[in-house]
Amino acid sequence: MNELRYVYAVTRPFDGVPPEGVRGLDGEPPRLLHHGDLVAVVSPVPAEDFAEAPLKRHLENLDWLSATARTHEAVVGALTAVTCPVPLRLATVCVDDSGVRRLLDAGHDRFVQTLERLEGRVEWGVKVYADPEPEPEPAEVPQVQAPATGRDYLRRRLNRRQARESVWERAETLSRTLHAELSLCAEAGVLHRPQDSRLSETPGQNILNAAYLVPRERGEDFVTEVGRLTPEEPGVRVELTGPWAPYSFAGQAEQAGQAGQEETAGP
Repeated sequence: MNELRYVYAVTRPFDGVPPEGVRGLDGEPPRLLHHGDLVAVVSPVPAEDFAEAPLKRHLENLDWLSATARTHEAVVGALTAVTCPVPLRLATVCVDDSGVRRLLDAGHDRFVQTLERLEGRVEWGVKVYADPEPEPEPAEVPQVQAPATGRDYLRRRLNRRQARESVWERAETLSRTLHAELSLCAEAGVLHRPQDSRLSETPGQNILNAAYLVPRERGEDFVTEVGRLTPEEPGVRVELTGPWAPYSFAGQAEQAGQAGQEETAGP
């Protein structure tokens, strides 16, 4: 067995093809595999990389994992321009086309329910960061600012600590307000675990990491609401991303995809 089938997403049958220029893991446009009232979006991938044993090794390689995830997300993102895709878990692999068909059969009811729930909807991401000014290095402090006494030194340290705590408090307060208000104007909201800044390489500490399910036609209203709720807060930063395929709200379909993968994939 030289080739397997990598499954990016499941959709309903739709007119047209994915946007020109999108490429799958094999460097070619992904293929649409029709099966009843569902379509799987797939690419052939080599067994030496995606069979069970080599895949486990690859998933421990951050460079390989990041490259695969970028391609996976690019394919799913391109599909949102022409249909409502239900993204599957990264590295959902089947043995062949018949394995993909078994995956669709095994998860049929959940796929259909999820597609009905997500039809015409997209995901928006909102993050809040606390980004207080860093402690100055001793060499960076001008000599004219040197404390005259030990008491002055302690007072300056206390003031800096209080300023940092104020940034954290304002970021946490804003996060609570944003999530409460945005949840009211979205159909659903999900709180994800805050991202580790060492992994995301994003400045500041992530306080809020949330996703919201919004009807596509209300996207501009949602963006406007985020802007309205975002004050000019020194040291506090709000990041809005989207619209995305509704990754955070496809949980049931992901479970169905995982069940199908366990049945059909293997060395």
